[in-house]
Amino acid sequence: MPITTIAGRDIHVDDEGFLTAYDEWDADLAKQLAAQIGIDLTDAHFKVLTFLRADYAAQGETATLRRVSTLGGIPTKELFTLFPKKPAKKMAYIAGLPKPHGCV
Repeated sequence: MPITTIAGRDIHVDDEGFLTAYDEWDADLAKQLAAQIGIDLTDAHFKVLTFLRADYAAQGETATLRRVSTLGGIPTKELFTLFPKKPAKKMAYIAGLPKPHGCV
């Protein structure tokens, strides 16, 4: 697995840059990952990220947009506002999780 350095830390990633080690993620890393794709994180973003990480820990796979909207209680429209263009992929990337199944 490739290793990249972000904010002075070595991070294990896959070929597309998604983290592969769940425990390497923290809020500071999330801010760095978000900044790399032009997103400035707010409390609303962290609500989504917290849901995603908890759901991943329980389910063993990254939640889809529908699951985040339905179980996380965050409207799909809001997800597109918070994470413009390809929200599922961006949410997973910033949350330090694998790309969701079905994402291109």
